[in-house]
Amino acid sequence: MISTANQLELRQLNYFKVLAEELHYRKASELLFISQSALSQQIKHLEGTLKVSLFERTNRKVALSDAGKLFYKDVLQVLNKVEIAATNIKLYTAGNTGQIGIGFVASAMASVLPALLKQFNSDCPNIRFRLDELNNAEQLIALQNETLDLGFMRSNHLPDGFSSKRVYTETFSLVLPANHPVTDAGFRNIGQFRDENFILFPNEQSQLYYQQIINLCADQGFAPKVAHRSIHAPTIFRLVENGMGLSVIPTSLASTENPNIRFIELKDIPQQTALYAVWKKLNSNPALPYFLEMLVAQ
Repeated sequence: MISTANQLELRQLNYFKVLAEELHYRKASELLFISQSALSQQIKHLEGTLKVSLFERTNRKVALSDAGKLFYKDVLQVLNKVEIAATNIKLYTAGNTGQIGIGFVASAMASVLPALLKQFNSDCPNIRFRLDELNNAEQLIALQNETLDLGFMRSNHLPDGFSSKRVYTETFSLVLPANHPVTDAGFRNIGQFRDENFILFPNEQSQLYYQQIINLCADQGFAPKVAHRSIHAPTIFRLVENGMGLSVIPTSLASTENPNIRFIELKDIPQQTALYAVWKKLNSNPALPYFLEMLVAQ
Protein backbone atom coordinates (compact mmCIF):
# COMPACT_ATOMS: atom_id res chain seq x y z
CA MET A 1 0.00 0.00 0.00
CA ILE A 2 1.39 3.42 -1.00
CA SER A 3 1.18 5.95 1.83
CA THR A 4 -0.20 9.47 1.38
CA ALA A 5 3.22 10.92 2.19
CA ASN A 6 4.74 8.99 -0.73
CA GLN A 7 2.24 10.61 -3.10
CA LEU A 8 3.08 14.19 -2.07
CA GLU A 9 5.42 16.21 -4.23
CA LEU A 10 7.69 18.98 -3.01
CA ARG A 11 6.52 21.06 -5.95
CA GLN A 12 2.94 20.85 -4.71
CA LEU A 13 3.98 21.74 -1.17
CA ASN A 14 5.75 24.82 -2.46
CA TYR A 15 2.69 25.79 -4.54
CA PHE A 16 0.54 25.40 -1.43
CA LYS A 17 2.94 27.49 0.68
CA VAL A 18 2.95 30.41 -1.77
CA LEU A 19 -0.83 30.38 -2.17
CA ALA A 20 -1.30 30.13 1.62
CA GLU A 21 0.84 33.25 2.03
CA GLU A 22 -0.63 35.27 -0.85
CA LEU A 23 -4.26 34.03 -0.60
CA HIS A 24 -4.66 35.16 -4.20
CA TYR A 25 -4.37 32.81 -7.18
CA ARG A 26 -3.15 35.40 -9.69
CA LYS A 27 -0.44 36.78 -7.37
CA ALA A 28 0.65 33.29 -6.34
CA SER A 29 0.80 32.03 -9.91
CA GLU A 30 2.91 35.05 -10.95
CA LEU A 31 5.38 34.36 -8.14
CA LEU A 32 5.53 30.70 -9.16
CA PHE A 33 5.76 31.43 -12.91
CA ILE A 34 2.86 29.15 -13.75
CA SER A 35 -0.68 29.80 -14.98
CA GLN A 36 -3.60 30.24 -12.58
CA SER A 37 -5.29 27.16 -14.02
CA ALA A 38 -2.15 25.06 -13.48
CA LEU A 39 -1.88 26.29 -9.90
CA SER A 40 -5.55 25.55 -9.25
CA GLN A 41 -5.15 22.06 -10.71
CA GLN A 42 -2.10 21.30 -8.53
CA ILE A 43 -3.87 22.50 -5.37
CA LYS A 44 -6.93 20.39 -6.16
CA HIS A 45 -4.65 17.39 -6.75
CA LEU A 46 -2.96 18.01 -3.39
CA GLU A 47 -6.33 18.26 -1.64
CA GLY A 48 -7.43 15.06 -3.35
CA THR A 49 -4.32 13.25 -2.12
CA LEU A 50 -4.89 14.49 1.43
CA LYS A 51 -8.67 14.06 1.20
CA VAL A 52 -9.26 17.43 2.86
CA SER A 53 -9.99 21.00 1.76
CA LEU A 54 -7.00 23.23 2.47
CA PHE A 55 -8.68 26.45 1.34
CA GLU A 56 -12.09 28.07 1.72
CA ARG A 57 -12.99 29.62 -1.62
CA THR A 58 -15.62 32.25 -2.43
CA ASN A 59 -16.06 34.53 -5.43
CA ARG A 60 -14.26 37.30 -3.59
CA LYS A 61 -11.48 35.70 -1.59
CA VAL A 62 -9.39 32.66 -0.75
CA ALA A 63 -8.72 31.74 2.89
CA LEU A 64 -6.99 28.87 4.64
CA SER A 65 -9.29 26.30 6.19
CA ASP A 66 -8.53 25.04 9.70
CA ALA A 67 -6.89 22.00 8.13
CA GLY A 68 -4.94 24.30 5.82
CA LYS A 69 -3.61 26.32 8.74
CA LEU A 70 -2.40 23.16 10.43
CA PHE A 71 -0.87 21.84 7.20
CA TYR A 72 0.87 25.18 6.53
CA LYS A 73 2.85 24.98 9.79
CA ASP A 74 4.09 21.49 8.94
CA VAL A 75 4.85 22.38 5.32
CA LEU A 76 7.06 25.25 6.45
CA GLN A 77 9.14 22.86 8.52
CA VAL A 78 9.34 20.28 5.70
CA LEU A 79 10.45 22.84 3.10
CA ASN A 80 12.92 24.36 5.53
CA LYS A 81 14.43 20.94 6.26
CA VAL A 82 14.80 20.29 2.54
CA GLU A 83 16.47 23.68 2.03
CA ILE A 84 18.85 23.03 4.93
CA ALA A 85 19.68 19.57 3.56
CA ALA A 86 20.45 21.03 0.14
CA THR A 87 22.57 23.79 1.67
CA ASN A 88 24.47 21.35 3.86
CA ILE A 89 25.33 19.07 0.95
CA LYS A 90 26.57 22.07 -1.04
CA LEU A 91 28.72 23.11 1.93
CA TYR A 92 30.00 19.55 2.29
CA THR A 93 31.06 19.32 -1.34
CA ALA A 94 32.76 22.71 -0.97
CA GLY A 95 34.74 21.41 2.01
CA ASN A 96 32.55 22.93 4.73
CA THR A 97 30.76 21.04 7.45
CA GLY A 98 27.56 22.88 8.29
CA GLN A 99 25.52 26.02 8.77
CA ILE A 100 23.86 27.70 11.76
CA GLY A 101 20.91 30.09 11.52
CA ILE A 102 21.26 32.89 14.10
CA GLY A 103 18.60 35.43 15.05
CA PHE A 104 19.31 38.59 17.01
CA VAL A 105 17.89 41.83 18.32
CA ALA A 106 19.69 44.97 17.14
CA SER A 107 21.44 45.62 20.45
CA ALA A 108 23.08 42.17 20.26
CA MET A 109 24.89 43.22 17.10
CA ALA A 110 25.89 46.46 18.85
CA SER A 111 27.36 44.60 21.83
CA VAL A 112 28.43 40.99 22.25
CA LEU A 113 27.47 39.22 19.01
CA PRO A 114 30.27 40.44 16.66
CA ALA A 115 32.97 39.17 19.03
CA LEU A 116 31.19 35.81 19.43
CA LEU A 117 30.86 35.39 15.67
CA LYS A 118 34.50 36.28 15.16
CA GLN A 119 35.61 33.75 17.77
CA PHE A 120 33.34 31.04 16.37
CA ASN A 121 34.61 31.66 12.86
CA SER A 122 38.14 31.27 14.18
CA ASP A 123 37.35 28.11 16.17
CA CYS A 124 35.14 26.47 13.53
CA PRO A 125 36.02 27.96 10.12
CA ASN A 126 34.15 25.21 8.29
CA ILE A 127 30.79 26.07 9.86
CA ARG A 128 29.01 29.02 8.30
CA PHE A 129 26.28 31.14 9.86
CA ARG A 130 23.22 32.90 8.48
CA LEU A 131 22.01 36.03 10.33
CA ASP A 132 18.46 37.41 10.71
CA GLU A 133 17.50 40.49 12.75
CA LEU A 134 14.21 39.62 14.50
CA ASN A 135 12.39 40.62 17.66
CA ASN A 136 12.01 38.24 20.61
CA ALA A 137 8.65 36.80 19.54
CA GLU A 138 9.75 36.26 15.94
CA GLN A 139 12.90 34.49 17.10
CA LEU A 140 10.96 32.08 19.32
CA ILE A 141 8.68 31.12 16.42
CA ALA A 142 11.67 30.61 14.11
CA LEU A 143 13.52 28.58 16.75
CA GLN A 144 10.46 26.38 17.26
CA ASN A 145 10.16 25.82 13.49
CA GLU A 146 13.96 25.33 13.25
CA THR A 147 14.31 28.03 10.63
CA LEU A 148 16.74 29.40 13.24
CA ASP A 149 19.08 27.39 15.43
CA LEU A 150 20.14 30.05 17.94
CA GLY A 151 18.64 33.35 19.04
CA PHE A 152 20.00 36.35 20.90
CA MET A 153 17.18 38.14 22.72
CA ARG A 154 16.36 40.19 25.81
CA SER A 155 14.23 37.59 27.51
CA ASN A 156 14.64 34.29 29.32
CA HIS A 157 10.89 33.79 29.76
CA LEU A 158 10.70 30.79 27.45
CA PRO A 159 8.20 28.06 26.58
CA ASP A 160 8.94 24.47 27.53
CA GLY A 161 11.57 22.85 25.39
CA PHE A 162 13.97 25.80 25.26
CA SER A 163 17.26 26.55 27.01
CA SER A 164 19.07 29.84 27.51
CA LYS A 165 22.34 31.34 28.72
CA ARG A 166 22.97 34.94 29.73
CA VAL A 167 25.79 36.27 27.55
CA TYR A 168 25.83 40.01 28.28
CA THR A 169 24.60 42.49 30.89
CA GLU A 170 24.58 46.26 30.53
CA THR A 171 23.08 49.48 31.85
CA PHE A 172 20.17 51.46 30.45
CA SER A 173 20.47 54.94 28.95
CA LEU A 174 17.96 57.75 28.55
CA VAL A 175 17.48 59.24 25.09
CA LEU A 176 16.71 62.98 25.17
CA PRO A 177 16.40 65.79 22.62
CA ALA A 178 19.69 67.72 22.49
CA ASN A 179 17.96 70.84 23.82
CA HIS A 180 16.28 69.15 26.80
CA PRO A 181 16.73 71.25 29.96
CA VAL A 182 17.98 68.29 32.04
CA THR A 183 21.71 67.88 31.47
CA ASP A 184 24.18 65.27 32.70
CA ALA A 185 25.22 67.67 35.44
CA GLY A 186 21.63 68.29 36.50
CA PHE A 187 20.43 64.70 36.26
CA ARG A 188 19.43 63.05 39.55
CA ASN A 189 17.05 60.21 38.61
CA ILE A 190 14.40 59.26 36.09
CA GLY A 191 11.72 60.74 38.35
CA GLN A 192 12.60 64.13 36.86
CA PHE A 193 10.77 63.00 33.70
CA ARG A 194 7.52 61.78 35.31
CA ASP A 195 5.40 64.33 33.38
CA GLU A 196 6.91 63.56 29.96
CA ASN A 197 5.88 61.13 27.25
CA PHE A 198 7.92 57.98 26.71
CA ILE A 199 8.70 55.89 23.64
CA LEU A 200 9.16 52.25 24.69
CA PHE A 201 9.67 48.83 23.19
CA PRO A 202 6.29 47.02 22.77
CA ASN A 203 5.39 44.98 25.84
CA GLU A 204 4.15 41.98 23.84
CA GLN A 205 7.44 41.67 21.96
CA SER A 206 9.81 42.07 24.91
CA GLN A 207 7.94 41.56 28.17
CA LEU A 208 10.97 41.24 30.44
CA TYR A 209 12.63 44.36 29.01
CA TYR A 210 9.37 46.36 29.17
CA GLN A 211 8.77 45.35 32.79
CA GLN A 212 12.26 46.47 33.75
CA ILE A 213 11.51 49.95 32.41
CA ILE A 214 8.22 50.01 34.31
CA ASN A 215 10.04 48.96 37.50
CA LEU A 216 12.72 51.57 36.93
CA CYS A 217 10.04 54.28 36.86
CA ALA A 218 8.06 52.72 39.71
CA ASP A 219 11.14 53.00 41.95
CA GLN A 220 10.76 56.76 41.54
CA GLY A 221 7.02 56.69 42.24
CA PHE A 222 5.47 57.02 38.79
CA ALA A 223 4.23 55.06 35.79
CA PRO A 224 5.55 56.23 32.42
CA LYS A 225 3.10 57.76 29.95
CA VAL A 226 3.74 55.65 26.87
CA ALA A 227 3.01 57.76 23.78
CA HIS A 228 4.66 55.60 21.11
CA ARG A 229 6.19 52.14 20.73
CA SER A 230 9.05 50.94 18.54
CA ILE A 231 11.74 48.25 18.58
CA HIS A 232 14.00 50.06 16.13
CA ALA A 233 16.64 52.45 17.50
CA PRO A 234 16.69 54.73 14.42
CA THR A 235 12.90 55.17 14.68
CA ILE A 236 13.15 55.89 18.40
CA PHE A 237 15.89 58.45 17.79
CA ARG A 238 13.83 60.27 15.14
CA LEU A 239 10.78 60.36 17.40
CA VAL A 240 12.85 61.77 20.27
CA GLU A 241 14.49 64.27 17.95
CA ASN A 242 11.07 65.56 16.90
CA GLY A 243 9.80 66.02 20.42
CA MET A 244 7.49 62.99 20.49
CA GLY A 245 8.84 61.73 23.82
CA LEU A 246 11.86 60.35 25.67
CA SER A 247 13.11 56.78 25.60
CA VAL A 248 15.13 54.25 27.58
CA ILE A 249 17.39 51.92 25.62
CA PRO A 250 20.26 49.47 26.24
CA THR A 251 23.45 51.51 26.53
CA SER A 252 25.01 49.54 23.66
CA LEU A 253 22.55 51.32 21.34
CA ALA A 254 23.36 54.78 22.74
CA SER A 255 25.51 55.81 19.81
CA THR A 256 24.55 57.97 16.86
CA GLU A 257 25.87 60.78 14.72
CA ASN A 258 22.55 62.58 15.10
CA PRO A 259 23.38 65.93 16.78
CA ASN A 260 19.76 66.49 17.77
CA ILE A 261 19.66 63.86 20.51
CA ARG A 262 21.86 62.91 23.46
CA PHE A 263 22.10 60.17 26.06
CA ILE A 264 22.34 59.91 29.84
CA GLU A 265 23.55 56.55 31.16
CA LEU A 266 21.60 55.26 34.17
CA LYS A 267 24.49 53.98 36.23
CA ASP A 268 23.45 54.02 39.88
CA ILE A 269 20.27 51.92 39.74
CA PRO A 270 19.69 48.19 40.34
CA GLN A 271 18.02 47.61 36.97
CA GLN A 272 20.23 46.38 34.17
CA THR A 273 19.30 44.61 30.97
CA ALA A 274 20.59 41.17 30.01
CA LEU A 275 21.02 39.53 26.62
CA TYR A 276 20.36 35.79 26.39
CA ALA A 277 21.36 33.13 23.90
CA VAL A 278 18.32 30.87 23.37
CA TRP A 279 17.98 27.53 21.59
CA LYS A 280 15.55 24.66 21.22
CA LYS A 281 16.65 21.68 23.31
CA LEU A 282 15.79 19.12 20.62
CA ASN A 283 17.32 21.07 17.73
CA SER A 284 18.80 18.50 15.33
CA ASN A 285 21.43 20.67 13.62
CA PRO A 286 24.75 18.84 14.20
CA ALA A 287 26.67 22.14 13.97
CA LEU A 288 24.82 23.82 16.87
CA PRO A 289 26.65 22.03 19.74
CA TYR A 290 29.92 23.58 18.58
CA PHE A 291 28.53 27.09 19.08
CA LEU A 292 26.93 26.13 22.41
CA GLU A 293 30.23 24.69 23.62
CA MET A 294 31.87 28.03 22.89
CA LEU A 295 29.11 29.89 24.79
CA VAL A 296 29.44 27.67 27.84
CA ALA A 297 33.16 28.43 27.92
CA GLN A 298 32.54 32.20 28.03
